[in-house]
Amino acid sequence: MNPGLHVGSLLATGSGIADLFAHPFVRNALLAGTAIAAASGLVGYFVVLRSQVFSGDALSHVAFAGALGALAFGIDARVGLFAATILVGLGLGVLGRGGRADDVVIGTVFTWILGLGVLFLSIYTTSSSTGNGAANVNVLFGSIFGLSSGEATLAAVIGGVLCVAVLAIARPLLFASIDEAVATARGVPVRVLGIVFLGLVGVCAGEATQAVGALLLVGLVAAPAGAAQRLTSRPWVGLGLAAGLAVLALWVGVLVSYVDGDIPPSFAIMAAATAMYLLAYGAGRVRAARGSREATVPVSRPVPADAA
Repeated sequence: MNPGLHVGSLLATGSGIADLFAHPFVRNALLAGTAIAAASGLVGYFVVLRSQVFSGDALSHVAFAGALGALAFGIDARVGLFAATILVGLGLGVLGRGGRADDVVIGTVFTWILGLGVLFLSIYTTSSSTGNGAANVNVLFGSIFGLSSGEATLAAVIGGVLCVAVLAIARPLLFASIDEAVATARGVPVRVLGIVFLGLVGVCAGEATQAVGALLLVGLVAAPAGAAQRLTSRPWVGLGLAAGLAVLALWVGVLVSYVDGDIPPSFAIMAAATAMYLLAYGAGRVRAARGSREATVPVSRPVPADAA
């Protein structure tokens, strides 16, 4: 059943927000989505800090090509999705300097993957398989309301493990991201950390594709993290804030889509994440302007008694 039509009929019969958790497709969406969003926020904080958003964009296209490649050869799309994003993520780290993929490496891999995506799309759409259009749309834009209980549980487990993995390397990765030269001198395995981190970004890309789709996953990774870094300069606070804002965006998006079945959940989630970034940007500008005014206000000094 189409979740959007189902929601529309529920509202027409008087069912509302109070019944939100009564529907399995909503519970599954929130279970999987919460873990996916938290992982995206944590990974995104370091993606933004390390100026690697372009690598996330490349991995979003890898996710699409990997899923289509699996479907074209009759394999579960999730197998191709995760295999492609993880392997390419690790490959970007290996090819880049110091575990960081530069623009040349990313651009080269990006165009190659796009070519593979076109090839796999051609093979898949000309095959005898049914449901080609629906599968393409699900990969591109996500299908969070279409997750089964088993799929949602698996997504939640993977998202939880990803969160633990990011937190486990957070301290040395933060050191390497802020001052690579000093971290190297202190014996931090900067290159290995960079490669491992891009592998985790690949896992995150595969996970986020199920929630918001390959075309929009960069927004879920970058927007909450960017907002967090505009709101605070304290790394650990920012890390938690990025995860919290990502989860909030997902819940708001699911709720909006539930209330209005004509609004796709992927759009609603990304609209919420973008709004958070814009609000954080505005708040940062106001704070900066206020600080500038306070710095230029002359300080009155008391006049010495003997100067009267």
